[in-house]
Amino acid sequence: MLNVYFPRKIFLIIQRPRTEKFILCLVLTFKGYFQRMPQPKYRKIAVLGYRSVGKSSLTIQFVEGQFVDSYDPTIENTFNKMVSVSGQDFNLQLVDTAGQDEYSIFPQSHSMDIHGYVLVYSVTSMKSFEVVQVLHDKLLDMVGKIQVPTVLVGNKKDLHMERVIKPEEGKKLADSWGAAFMESSAKENQTAVEVFKRIILEMEKVDGNAPSEEKKCAVMIMLNFIQTICRL
Repeated sequence: MLNVYFPRKIFLIIQRPRTEKFILCLVLTFKGYFQRMPQPKYRKIAVLGYRSVGKSSLTIQFVEGQFVDSYDPTIENTFNKMVSVSGQDFNLQLVDTAGQDEYSIFPQSHSMDIHGYVLVYSVTSMKSFEVVQVLHDKLLDMVGKIQVPTVLVGNKKDLHMERVIKPEEGKKLADSWGAAFMESSAKENQTAVEVFKRIILEMEKVDGNAPSEEKKCAVMIMLNFIQTICRL
C-alpha cells in the first residue's frame, strides 16, 4: 500500500502495487507546486457608513457567526479573522468604525494602511444612502486616488416592508464609483461572508493578483491522471 499525502489532509490510498511508480511520478510532478503554497496575506479593511445601518452587526456576523442586534454605536472596534479565498489565506484586520454623517470629519486613520473599504447603507434609510455617497467622496479626497478597492453594501435586505432603496439604485451608484455592489442581511451569515470575500477579491484585483486558474488546473490535471492510471 502506498500513502500519498496532500495539503489540507487530502490523501489518496492506492492498493494496487503496479500503480505505485505512477503515483511516485505524480508526487514528484506536483511536489514543487505544493511547496510554493502561498503564505497568508495581511489585509486591513475599514467598514464605513451612517449610524445604525448595521456595520457592527455585519462585521460580528462575519467574524463570530452570530447576529448582534444592539451594539454601542459610539465605539470603534477592531476584529481579526483568517479566511481563505481562491486557495489563498488572508489574515484580515477589520476596523468597525463609529457611525458618521455628512458633517463628520473623515478621520485620517481611516485612510492610513487601509487596503479596502466596505461602505454600508441601509435599504430602509434614504439618509444613509445619501451619507454613504458623501463618505465616498471624502474617502477619495483623503486617500488622493481616483479609485480604491470598495464594496458598496445595501444592508437590511430582509426588511422587505421597510425598503426605500431599490437594488438597482445601489448598483447604479456602485457602478459610477467603479466599485462592487451587494445587498446583505446581518442576520444571515452567508451574505456577511460574501461581503468580505468580495472586498478581498476587489483588493486583489487592484493589486494585480486576481485569482488565477493555476491551482484549479493543477488539481484537475492531477485528478485526471489518477483516474487514468487507476483504470490500468
